[in-house]
Amino acid sequence: MARLQILELPEGSADNRPPFILVIDQAPRDSALFRAFHEDIELNDGVAARVGARGVLVFEDTVEIPANEIAEVFRTEVRESVGDLYDSARRSLESGIERVAAQRAEAAG
Repeated sequence: MARLQILELPEGSADNRPPFILVIDQAPRDSALFRAFHEDIELNDGVAARVGARGVLVFEDTVEIPANEIAEVFRTEVRESVGDLYDSARRSLESGIERVAAQRAEAAG
């Protein structure tokens, strides 16, 4: 199962909260999640904007990120937001894949 992590970035003078990148690792290459993020840059940008991240990185392998010095309240807030978004995106992608597969099967008839 894919894992969500936060990679803290150096703060700039104009940052009103700590900048970060959302890292999704342990995502199987054949999963809808992995394919969607690797094929659709707008999805990456949309997810990043929605959770306040600078970007989203998705890896098949395990990526170890050293502990970040992010306030626990911020970390919890981001994880909750991302978790809800991830579940929603996963369900949407799975249902879309099932519809496409059914349409292809019907067309192949």
